[in-house]
Amino acid sequence: MANEPEYVERTVEAPGTVTREEVRVVGRSSNAGWWVAAVIAIVAVVGVIFYMNNSTSQADLQAARDQGMAQGALATAANTAQNAADQASQSAQDAARSTARATENAASVTAQAAQNTADAAQDAVTTEPAPPQ
Repeated sequence: MANEPEYVERTVEAPGTVTREEVRVVGRSSNAGWWVAAVIAIVAVVGVIFYMNNSTSQADLQAARDQGMAQGALATAANTAQNAADQASQSAQDAARSTARATENAASVTAQAAQNTADAAQDAVTTEPAPPQ
């Protein structure tokens, strides 16, 4: 059997003396395989515990989806608001230009009317006879 100790008997003869010597060689089985298996089992158990604690649940995934949708909606709303602000600014500039043109046209018409009134007054003065003195 592999686990039984080995037995060796040796006889040494020398001139004048005989020596008998018994040697027992004890073969020890190695426990290294069991230690390696134990370490692997411990690592496997720690890995399973780590995996079970870090696994994401369906609720976590749904919360992440909802947060992403909310962020997308916020970005869309911000973009829409920016576009509306740009359009409002453009409309305000167009209205200011239109008001300036209308004011210039009104001033021109008023100036022309004043000139016409002045010309008519001048014509009235020159065409009427001078009052007696």
